[in-house]
Amino acid sequence: MLSRKRSSMLHGILLIGLFSCAAFYIGDAQFFREISFSPMIIGIILGMLYANSLRNHLPETWVPGIQFCSKKILRLGIILYGFRLTFQDVLNVGTAGILVDVIIVVVTIIGGVFVGRLLKMDKDIALLTSIGSGICGAAAVLGAESTIQTKPYKTAVAVATVVIFGTISMFIYPIAYRAGILQLSPDEMGIFAGSTLHEVAHTVGAGNAMGTEISNVAIIVKMIRVMLLVPVLLVLGYWVAMRAKKGDGSAQKGKVDIPWFAIGFLVVIGFNSFNLLPQPVVDCINYIDTFLLTMAMVALGAETSIDKFKKAGPKPFVLAFILYVWLLGGGYLLSKYLAPMCL
Repeated sequence: MLSRKRSSMLHGILLIGLFSCAAFYIGDAQFFREISFSPMIIGIILGMLYANSLRNHLPETWVPGIQFCSKKILRLGIILYGFRLTFQDVLNVGTAGILVDVIIVVVTIIGGVFVGRLLKMDKDIALLTSIGSGICGAAAVLGAESTIQTKPYKTAVAVATVVIFGTISMFIYPIAYRAGILQLSPDEMGIFAGSTLHEVAHTVGAGNAMGTEISNVAIIVKMIRVMLLVPVLLVLGYWVAMRAKKGDGSAQKGKVDIPWFAIGFLVVIGFNSFNLLPQPVVDCINYIDTFLLTMAMVALGAETSIDKFKKAGPKPFVLAFILYVWLLGGGYLLSKYLAPMCL
């Protein structure tokens, strides 16, 4: 019986693995590479297509394998994501980038939760959307989802919002900068792009379109923003525990569940800072990590039907738009006036 259960679970994992391979193949096409659509984004789209077509025609015994990908493999992917970062990155960008990043992240998350309450929208979706907008898009949403343990469709809705607005920005920033609309120096523009663009892929795409000088600063500032995911998840874990305790008054229920994968993420960054591994090995790990995160995205998409998007309604996109306006306006002012004081 146990062997049959494991076999069925393996079928679910292999299914997600096949979809992930397809996402990598599609993502390698010239069109998707030019618009910086990562395999992760393509993966969640494929997962949603599956959820709304073949989902009801496959054995339910495969579901545990799909859920394994959206939980366990996701956490491993978040930990290995640390190989993209080093603490030297923080030192290279200096106080200006760190300060702007911290303000952007704190105001976006707290402000997003507050606006979500005003809109009377689902608390989990508001939180995930705010964290995705404030930190690093889909990866941040996935990390937060692992901490609060919410329903997959809520995660998919949040990911959809950050992908839409992040993609728009990736095209707007280079055009606005080259047209002279954004009166920023190269360093200031790098800080602006790195502190406000949603996805790492969006930052790389927009940065490359504006030149190496801007791109280098933008990517480092973005990586510092990614590092802020660790303290955010620790605070989030404490908040989830306190909310549970308040809900039923149980001390055991209110025990703080530390997101150990976030600690693992930080440890990996520390290890990577010593530059002990050859660059080809690190590149290989990053490639594997992207595949693992793509599997998690496919699995989340596989649990998300159109009906669940309808259930969420337009409010998540309204919230994401409000946060987008803040990122544009607030990020510009911080990069224009605060950053030069620290450079």
